[in-house]
Amino acid sequence: MIASIIAPVAEAGPNPLLPAPADLTWSTVVFVILLAFFWFKVIPNFKKNLDARTEAIEGRLEAAEKAQAEAAAKTANIEAEQAAARAEAAKIRETARAEGAEILAELKEQAAAEAARITATAKAQIEAERQAALVSLRAEVGSLAIDLASSVVGESLKNDKVAANVVDQFLAELEAEEGKKK
Repeated sequence: MIASIIAPVAEAGPNPLLPAPADLTWSTVVFVILLAFFWFKVIPNFKKNLDARTEAIEGRLEAAEKAQAEAAAKTANIEAEQAAARAEAAKIRETARAEGAEILAELKEQAAAEAARITATAKAQIEAERQAALVSLRAEVGSLAIDLASSVVGESLKNDKVAANVVDQFLAELEAEEGKKK
């Protein structure tokens, strides 16, 4: 039975699905040459390029990590410097406030002293003016009193010791009456 199947196939001629033995041989030789070319030339170059890329990427990653670490260190330094600057600024503000308070207290003290000096000067001036007015008033009142007494008595009391005594006595009485009123 198998022989009956193979016989018609053998009589039909070469199988179109199977290549000729010469084609198989030359195809195998070309395949081996191409395989050797790829194996010894293309694949090593390809591996070399991949290794170079891998190293470059790893180098860049290391550099990036290093830069990131340096940036973190710089950031920490900057934050520490900022904190120190804030503390120093707060200290300077506090010192300025204290100095301002001292200056304000000194100015208030100077103003109070100046006000007291001005008040004392004004009181002294007022007292001096009062004394001057009192002396002037005494002289005027004395002169008026002498004129009045002269006209009443009919005698001249000018330039006399008696006139001076009369004026002093009159003024003493006025002061005594004024003291009783208060």
